[in-house]
Amino acid sequence: METENNSSWVAQFKASSDYLTLKEKPIAYFSAEYALSPLLPTYAGGLGILAGDIVKEASASQLPIVFVGLFYKKGQNDIVINSDIKNSGVELITNNSVPVTISIPISNRHVFFQVWLWNENGASVYLLDTDVPQNSLEDRLITSQLYVENHELRLKQEILLGIGGFRFLRHLLGLHPSVYHLNEGHSAFLALELVHHEMIHQKVDFATASEFASRHILFTNHTLVPAGQEIFMIESVSEALAGYAKEIEVPIRDIVNMGISDETKLFSMTTFSFRFSAIANSVSRIHNEKAALLWPKNKMDNITNGIYIPRWDKVLDKENIWTKHQENKRKLLEYIKKNTGVVWSEDTLLFGWGRRLVPYKQPLAFVQEVERFLSLAKDSNRPFRIVFSGPTSENITNELAIILKTYINEKLGDVAVFLPHFNIEIASLMIAGCDVWLNTPIVGREACGTSTMKAALNGVLPLSTKDGWIAEVDLRECGWVVNNSENLSVELLDITEKQIVPLYYEHLSNPEGSTWLSYMRNARSLIEKQFSTFRVLKEYTDKCYIPILHKKHIHKYQ
Repeated sequence: METENNSSWVAQFKASSDYLTLKEKPIAYFSAEYALSPLLPTYAGGLGILAGDIVKEASASQLPIVFVGLFYKKGQNDIVINSDIKNSGVELITNNSVPVTISIPISNRHVFFQVWLWNENGASVYLLDTDVPQNSLEDRLITSQLYVENHELRLKQEILLGIGGFRFLRHLLGLHPSVYHLNEGHSAFLALELVHHEMIHQKVDFATASEFASRHILFTNHTLVPAGQEIFMIESVSEALAGYAKEIEVPIRDIVNMGISDETKLFSMTTFSFRFSAIANSVSRIHNEKAALLWPKNKMDNITNGIYIPRWDKVLDKENIWTKHQENKRKLLEYIKKNTGVVWSEDTLLFGWGRRLVPYKQPLAFVQEVERFLSLAKDSNRPFRIVFSGPTSENITNELAIILKTYINEKLGDVAVFLPHFNIEIASLMIAGCDVWLNTPIVGREACGTSTMKAALNGVLPLSTKDGWIAEVDLRECGWVVNNSENLSVELLDITEKQIVPLYYEHLSNPEGSTWLSYMRNARSLIEKQFSTFRVLKEYTDKCYIPILHKKHIHKYQ
């Protein structure tokens, strides 16, 4: 029924005049990261995974969206582009075998970039790359690594993504998008190119052109965490955009003033994005509530994130969900054995925690009450184990990764393992092979939490704080919710001891028609019905893209 409804909506939309307009003037989706292939270091975490899922959904649903990002040579997991680039699915855009280049002003010079194309069944992702002979060594390094710690280099990346991406679409592809979708604020400088276009064609000043330009922009905010908000010194932005301001004949102070945060008095890409958006949205209801407190002047709609189900579905048939789950569990256990030397039984209850390693996600919450944890985990009749994973890199010092690995080695022994270099491959193994998925963020800090959706899709039952999308559903009969209190570690172990462990081992003794099996099927159904990227893109189309196309439902930001 769900598939029929999806097909019906697509058919109706494709028969509409709006679709024909968007085919000619498509939606342009800009993101600093995309998880497209394990061989491409173009993603770091949930933002990139989501963007990659949106690409795949746009392809499957044949929605008129073009995607723009950056072509990094090195990611945050020490994945490096090798000489055989084509195996990663990208091709360099050339003219008579010569790479096509375009330039943008940064500071007092022009920086050139070439463009790589990743295509999947008609969904095109264009990745900008400054590693070209025309540039100095300094400028060739702009796209050297995703999320570099050097703020000056990060600023150049964002200028390249926004202004360079816009110029590429307009001047090289000849596209005039109807809607510009900012997936986070990293690409917000594209608004300046829209403003310049309006100044020329409407013959208006910067302020009026800014109002016109904002009517075409949708801004999706993904994080309330300060570290996720790109903030730069005003002097740095003024210097980096000086040449561009001169080129479009706008005083640099007028540009910089659009991004100055009232709270920090620094230049904020989030503030800049809000001020240039017709519509802004959050990615879960609780995220929307918290955002309203943080940015009370900026009204946001909510479109809760989802996942591209075919990408993450390792079960396929919920009627045989236990058999498939055990196959998936054996694959994960084999990977753990191969990479850590630790051997666990497939009948032992297995918990999993895998995502970016940042404090608000509280990776140690489950094991913090170490004596009680070990006593329960080592119960000879009903044991359990836990596998952790997170991104690690030789070039990025992650104190939390070091703390977690040290904690496991010194206190937990072989009841826990840590898998480094968390990526699509490891994530796919864990969200299908664990029995219970731990999701432990501080409430109000996790925007959505799509890893838990992927796990639930595969019958891996969530044990979670009530944050992100979890706050929107009733997990009874498909998982467990804990109160996010000072006693979180105690509560996690209480639920584990009194509910999860007995339920799991009762299932092992009589798997046919067990409560655990029912929970697995319920968890899968929940995701299939409510949390697909099809639903996400349908909501974006109905609530954002079409209203922007018709210049309706436009919010005024202050």
